[in-house]
Amino acid sequence: MKIKVPDRLQFLINMRAPQRTTDATLSGKLCVISGATSGVGLAAVRRIAQDGADIVLVARNLQKAKDVQSLLKSESGANVDVLIADFTSFDDIREAARIILANFPRIDLLINSAGVFSTRKIILPNGFEMSLCINHLAPFLFTRLLLDRIIASSPARIIQVNSQGHRFRGFNANNMNWKHRLYNGYWGYGASKTAQLLTVWEFADILKGTQVTINAMHPGAVKSNLGMNNGRIYRWYARHII
Repeated sequence: MKIKVPDRLQFLINMRAPQRTTDATLSGKLCVISGATSGVGLAAVRRIAQDGADIVLVARNLQKAKDVQSLLKSESGANVDVLIADFTSFDDIREAARIILANFPRIDLLINSAGVFSTRKIILPNGFEMSLCINHLAPFLFTRLLLDRIIASSPARIIQVNSQGHRFRGFNANNMNWKHRLYNGYWGYGASKTAQLLTVWEFADILKGTQVTINAMHPGAVKSNLGMNNGRIYRWYARHII
C-alpha cells in the first residue's frame, strides 16, 4: 500500500526526484544575479553563462567579482558586467538598481542568491538584524526596484534562493529584530527564509497575468561558504560534519 506523505515532508521525496533538463537557450537574455562569487550562486551563473546569457554580477567584493568575471569569460565567452553592492546597505542596493535600470533596457532573469548564516545576533547600522537584512530585506528591495523593468521584459523569471531552513522556526512578525527574545542562529536564519517565502507569495499575486514567474527554491544539501563568517570552530564543523 502506498503511503501518502504529509505535505510538510514532501521535500524528502522531491529531493530524490530525477533532475529535469531543457534544451532552451538563454542566448540574448540578460541575467542579473547576486551572491554569485561562490557556492550556489557561482554554480548557477556558470551554467547560465554556458547557455549564452549576458550577466550582470552584483557582488560585495570587487576582487572576487572580477575573478568570476574572468572565469565566465574564459569558460564561455559570456558578456559580464560587475556592480558592487553590499546587501547590508539599502543605499547600495538602490544605487545598483539605478545603474541597472539606466543601462539595461530589459531583464529576463533575476536570481537573488546572496545569503548569510550567523550564530550571533548582529544588528547592522541600518538597525536590522543581519540575517534578516541580507537574506530577506535586501533581495526584497532589489526585486521591487527592478520589478517594473522585469515585467516590461516578459516573459521573464525571478528566482529567490531560499532554503528548507524556514523549518528552523524563529519567525515573529512583531519581533523580527529579536529585541525581546533569545537569539539563536538557526532561528534567525529560519525567520529570514520564512519572511522571504511569504513575500514570494505576495509577489506571485502581483505578477499574475504578466508572464513573469517568481519561485523560491531550495538548492539541496550542498557545500558552500554559507556560515564561514562564524569562526574557526564553525568552519571546521561545516567542512567535516555538515
